[in-house]
Amino acid sequence: PPELCILNNCSPSQLEGLCCFLQLSVCPESFLGHFCRWLLALTPDLSYTSAAILAEQLFLRRVLSLTQPPSRHLMAALASFCSKYSQPFCHVVVAAVLQEPGEGAEQTKLVCELVEDCLEPHCVQLVLSQVLEMPLSEKLLPVVQAVLGRQEVLPPELLNLLVLTLCRQASAFATSLDYAKLVTAMLTMYQSQVS
Repeated sequence: PPELCILNNCSPSQLEGLCCFLQLSVCPESFLGHFCRWLLALTPDLSYTSAAILAEQLFLRRVLSLTQPPSRHLMAALASFCSKYSQPFCHVVVAAVLQEPGEGAEQTKLVCELVEDCLEPHCVQLVLSQVLEMPLSEKLLPVVQAVLGRQEVLPPELLNLLVLTLCRQASAFATSLDYAKLVTAMLTMYQSQVS
């Protein structure tokens, strides 16, 4: 709809107010997909700040409150939004999921799915760097595994940081099957760079 052009003309505080007025954080999930497809058609593209605000308003509460796998409507909306605005999405939503204390099994599975199927290569690296900024935990191991599963070429500094982190954490994960799988995948994929 042409009215959506207003999203490009709002200040950040106006956009937050508009999102609250439209109740985007609690709108039906079936509407989310339509809204995200409309966002993709906007010209010019949304600014980084506007996309980050919309990522927060549309997805943050929904993702953090997941107790079962996301609906197909939510997954379609996430895939659609991430096809153009994956960097602000990672900085807002993925960062919040990774920092959330506790298991967060559904959230972790969702991040893994996004890494495997939706995020651009530079955003996959962004997710890995976000993981490596915090203490490694069982919750984060599947995310690293998903990143490695993409078989992207990692920049040397990021690969070195990953190797160093895995080495430092080895004793803490002595009985972890996920850690063992991760190290095996790492040695298989990057054997020429890992001594």
